[in-house]
Amino acid sequence: MPAAASDATPSSAEATACADAHLFEVIVVGAGFAGVGAAIALQQMGADYLVLEKASEIGGVWRDNTYPDCGCDVPAALYSYSFAANPHWTRLFAKQAEIKDYTLNTARQFQVLERVRLNTEMHQARWDTATSCWHVQTHQGLFRARFVVMACGPMHVPTRPAIRGLETFSGRQFHSSQWDHGCNLTGQRVAVIGTGASAIQFVPEIAKKVAHLSLFQRTAPWVLAKMDAPISVAWQQRFARFPWLQAWLRKALYLQFEILNSGLRYPFFVKRLQKAGLKNMQRSVKDPALRQQLTPDFALGCKRILQSNSWYRALSQPHTTVFKGVREIEGRKITDSEGQSAEVDVLIFATGFEVANPPIGQHIIGASGQRLADQWQGSPQAYLGTMVADCPNLFLTFGPNLYTFSSAFVMIEAQLQFIRSALRTAREKQLATIAVNAAQLAHYNQQLQTALQRTVWNSGCASYFLDRNGRNSTNWPWTTFFMRWRLRRFRIAEFDVTYATPPTRS
Repeated sequence: MPAAASDATPSSAEATACADAHLFEVIVVGAGFAGVGAAIALQQMGADYLVLEKASEIGGVWRDNTYPDCGCDVPAALYSYSFAANPHWTRLFAKQAEIKDYTLNTARQFQVLERVRLNTEMHQARWDTATSCWHVQTHQGLFRARFVVMACGPMHVPTRPAIRGLETFSGRQFHSSQWDHGCNLTGQRVAVIGTGASAIQFVPEIAKKVAHLSLFQRTAPWVLAKMDAPISVAWQQRFARFPWLQAWLRKALYLQFEILNSGLRYPFFVKRLQKAGLKNMQRSVKDPALRQQLTPDFALGCKRILQSNSWYRALSQPHTTVFKGVREIEGRKITDSEGQSAEVDVLIFATGFEVANPPIGQHIIGASGQRLADQWQGSPQAYLGTMVADCPNLFLTFGPNLYTFSSAFVMIEAQLQFIRSALRTAREKQLATIAVNAAQLAHYNQQLQTALQRTVWNSGCASYFLDRNGRNSTNWPWTTFFMRWRLRRFRIAEFDVTYATPPTRS
């Protein structure tokens, strides 16, 4: 765990060790898609960089999540790097194993694996004003860098609700992102808590083998039909032979997601999507009482939009029972908020991740000696989702208020374009530090929060988009066209900079 903010001043021994440590131009923390993408960009720039990865292999969220039927809800042609198309996806919506392999294959293709230090978890990153560099402490030692890219991802720290009596549960229990493959669910009475994106995928699979499935949901989600299909070998060969075909498909998918994002601003569009969601439910759910339980009470889009062709069929089976949210647990008995209960053998949490309160904030100590999490006070803020106050020369990927209903790769590549531009500017102008300008940060976030008030994400439902203070710290309220334009280059006038050598005056 990181040291307390009061321990931010390094000891003489640490200062000596740091002075002896190699000074990298850039350190990247994390080797998921954002980290691998950053490594490729830095490699192409000829930067002296290192990637630190806590696990024994790369892959990020697609390495960690191995639950049954784990896959992506964005088509693979769009859920991939624009500069590294994969013509051999076997489905329109790729599954976990293929996506993980794609990460590794892309890292090999661009020859960045040798710059990745595995089994090296960052405990603390602390800015040292005296040397204008970041001290990155890991259990494998100390590393230094002029710039740091935090590519830790928004969905890697699982959350579990505080449930009265949970400690008394005597059966097997685990989180969906830490799937216990040694637990045989066949013939077991299984309870699932949560109805988010992971539950939508694994519940229909485990329902095929369990004796009884008890689903505890606080709020019924909107679930649209998933337009998935296998991609034949013939089409894979066409994509390989004619790359423009897949490039055209990617553009078409991108525009489709932009229409979705823009359309969510308009009630008539939302209502049409809601009708599609209700039809998806009505095709499989014939019981009126169950339909009522599964009908959402909020506008579509206020929470993450889900897709499945088997979710409602699974919940309609005789050996499945849908409950309200959990009130308490007593031994093997789980009771919901209305007093209904079920006896279970296995408990699976499908309760998501820390999103609105990024855990990385606990591990970053800025120029003032204050933790980033303490500065944020539960409401993260960043400039363009990429740079934060009190942290010179530090970049975040998937930072506050960048999430939108599109491919994560759209966000990643937009941010990498900004980071590349900032690093080139630092080289050309011999900048020692780049820091967020306080006035620019305040003005930008005021504009952003004003724009969010008119979006479906702020329409009143409880979601992980909202932080503990009720503020939307997650969503980008504009189009990704605007995001890409805004992040296309680093504008030095918007930042506070210092020079390694005084600039010459004409």
